[in-house]
Amino acid sequence: MSVNFKHLHYFWVVAKAGGVVRAGEQLHTTPQTLSGQIKLLEDRLGRRLFRKSGRKLELTDDGRVALRYADEIFGLGSELEAAMRERRTGGDQVLEFRVGIEDAVAKSVAYMLLEPALALDEPVRLICTEGHFDDLLAQLALHRMDLVIADEPLPRRLAVKAYNHALGSSAMSFFCAPALARQLEGPFPDCLNGAPMLIPGASSTVRSQFESWLTLHGLRPRVVGEFDDGALMKAFGREGRGVFISPSVVEQQTCAQYDVQIIGRSSELVEQFYAISVERRISHPGVVAITQAARATLL
Repeated sequence: MSVNFKHLHYFWVVAKAGGVVRAGEQLHTTPQTLSGQIKLLEDRLGRRLFRKSGRKLELTDDGRVALRYADEIFGLGSELEAAMRERRTGGDQVLEFRVGIEDAVAKSVAYMLLEPALALDEPVRLICTEGHFDDLLAQLALHRMDLVIADEPLPRRLAVKAYNHALGSSAMSFFCAPALARQLEGPFPDCLNGAPMLIPGASSTVRSQFESWLTLHGLRPRVVGEFDDGALMKAFGREGRGVFISPSVVEQQTCAQYDVQIIGRSSELVEQFYAISVERRISHPGVVAITQAARATLL
């Protein structure tokens, strides 16, 4: 009797997620069901694949061997799906391009990065999902996405077989509503002292840079809001609630969309952008278009 690939897939997802609870959320099934399916796989193979370590599950030596084979099996399955999506019959089929956008990435930057994929010669259907970094990487690991765009590289703490492709970086600019700008005193950056400030949430990679930059320049703005959602932060800025920062590469779009003005820039604050894919050598036409255009546009 051969290995049940459904059981193997459940094992693979649990190994990638680091536990049955999180894997159950991704697969929309219960931890009890997952545990039962993995037990059947272990019985079939005659080997224990996981062992408990406190409240966590760890792979055994046999589990790590099984995971390597599962990576190959489901990686080939992903390549098969990609090949079928890219086939053309009479020129009327559409290339499906599934992209995850980390919620810390500004929407205007995301559009700038993704737009080249829609300019390909062949018709493209772009499927965008916004979310937390770890959740998007989990979907990438399951080959439910072709690409994740983020402001940080793939962390080593995650057992995800994927690759970082640096797209470039941008300095940061400071914006506020015209009425607020008229109330600020002195030249930039001294005008930030005592000024109402809207800042990125603690999960943002720019946040720690910004706090260090304030200390370096001896600045003490009055923080009135912290936001994980950059679009919400800019919406508050549009209403004159505070000064906010955003990538300089999309200054014109930010000013036009939110009716704000630039009060200063800093090349000491830099936001990096990455494309993360399961391909070491990029071949998907959409990913190729995005990386080539980004490297020509960003610093």
